[in-house]
Amino acid sequence: MAFYQDPPALEDPYESDRVLRAYIRRVFSQSEREVLEPALASLSRVVLDELDPLQRADRLYEPTLTAWDPWGHRVDHIEVTALWKRAKVLAAEHGLVATGYERAYGALSRAAQFALVYLFAPSSDVYTCPLAMTDGAARTLRSHKHATLDAHAVSRLISRDPTLAWTSGQWMTERTGGSDVGRSETVARRDPSGAWSLSGTKWFTSATTSEMALTLARPEGNPEGSKGLALFYVETRDGQGLLRNISINRLKDKLGTRKVPTAELSLQDTPATLVSSTTDGVRAITPMLNVTRTWNAVCSIAFMRRSLSMARDYARKRVAFGERLADKPLHVETLADMQSEFEAAFSLTFRVCELLGLDDDGALDGHGEQLLRLLTPLAKLSTGKQAVALTSEAMECFGGAGYVEDTGLPVLLRDAQVLPIWEGTTNVLSLDVLRALARSEAHEALREEFARCVRNCRETALETHALDAQRACERALAWLARNGGELRVIEAHGRKLAMTLARSLSLALLCSHASWSLTVEGDLRPSLAAARYAQRGIDWMREGSALDDASRLAMDLS
Repeated sequence: MAFYQDPPALEDPYESDRVLRAYIRRVFSQSEREVLEPALASLSRVVLDELDPLQRADRLYEPTLTAWDPWGHRVDHIEVTALWKRAKVLAAEHGLVATGYERAYGALSRAAQFALVYLFAPSSDVYTCPLAMTDGAARTLRSHKHATLDAHAVSRLISRDPTLAWTSGQWMTERTGGSDVGRSETVARRDPSGAWSLSGTKWFTSATTSEMALTLARPEGNPEGSKGLALFYVETRDGQGLLRNISINRLKDKLGTRKVPTAELSLQDTPATLVSSTTDGVRAITPMLNVTRTWNAVCSIAFMRRSLSMARDYARKRVAFGERLADKPLHVETLADMQSEFEAAFSLTFRVCELLGLDDDGALDGHGEQLLRLLTPLAKLSTGKQAVALTSEAMECFGGAGYVEDTGLPVLLRDAQVLPIWEGTTNVLSLDVLRALARSEAHEALREEFARCVRNCRETALETHALDAQRACERALAWLARNGGELRVIEAHGRKLAMTLARSLSLALLCSHASWSLTVEGDLRPSLAAARYAQRGIDWMREGSALDDASRLAMDLS
């Protein structure tokens, strides 16, 4: 009889996730778990029974743009996939945004919300993109205390009712570039009645089917640069469902996230509402970036977890050279390395979720605010890189089958590739880390965080790893202090510095959790993950060659 390989099967995402379940038990009270755990289990069954099969069935379908109707009217209608339509309903019903604002778990409401997001993300065809921007828009509008927009828009952005719930876009990228938004060419004009309108081209707008968007534009007469920009609110369609002076030029043909309708838009006197002042728009939109970068990190670890789950299940089924892959020492080593990277990334990401929840409650002191300001880009930049590396390794675990589209495996890598890019590339975020470290309070807050982790380690081996992580952090900060006046030198090593801080703190946080797990649950596995992660290296600081040498090599100059 011919041989047919059994494919990997998706386990129940919540019931099979040791790391998430242990985190929930450690952080949440018994009464909170009695509410949260059934919510997680319920969403997990939806992922297993509905979203994942729909994702597989929907594999070949992508959004389509119809510019004109049969009678010559410009309609610019984007048709999204069946999964996206269903995901919109499920996301609202399960509170993937609302949980963060209902505050049922107090300061841990963000951690509860992102536990739901973590389960949902890998089977959503990146519907997490509009959800992230929706969450960021809600928090931004709330932070500016715009009463009209709060009542009209925020109530919809955080609704659990699918018939009322909105999603939001984020329109900042123009032809001049993504991160350098200060070069924006979109112009804002105010008529004699005080009403604003926007004109310009938005080169890259994700989730263009959203009901609203936050965007940047330069009021007429304002100076060039980011300070001359203002933050505006735009509703995309009028009461008849027609776009409000917005033309969709085209959908973008992307490497991954192909189910996300990403478009190039032209605005021509598009009605808009000023959110805050007529200047400092980049600063005004900062609350959105903190939220969306956290979503990015959560989606990164979610992709890592899904890839690992599939690879582990396959290792139990695939027989090669007379043994299961699960019994091959080299394959086991590979999976163990992947698991250690995931567990460390999980620890850092959910620490940021906790800090964000405290910030929502206004419960952070000055050091806490500085810690959140520093850890958000650290988590985003490090987990984005880890997600790409780990999903690539997972594909390799399947051999040739991992390269075949209809196995459903290649899409994990393609979609993961956006994670180091969206909301700031690794280099851009490394510069953000350097700006955060310009404040001495950030150094003190980081040192306090390491000290807290070390204190939590009750076992000698874990304490040793945590102290090694603490020392790696101190070496990095000492190097920064020595080179404080050499801005080009600091910038050149910014990525190494950021990765050292991210990896060392990930290890310290994992050690802290592992000590609890060993003491309370008798589970050795987090300790093994911490030891392996430490062996893989946390200190990336190498001063390297002179800047001129790097320039000659990078640009191939004689």
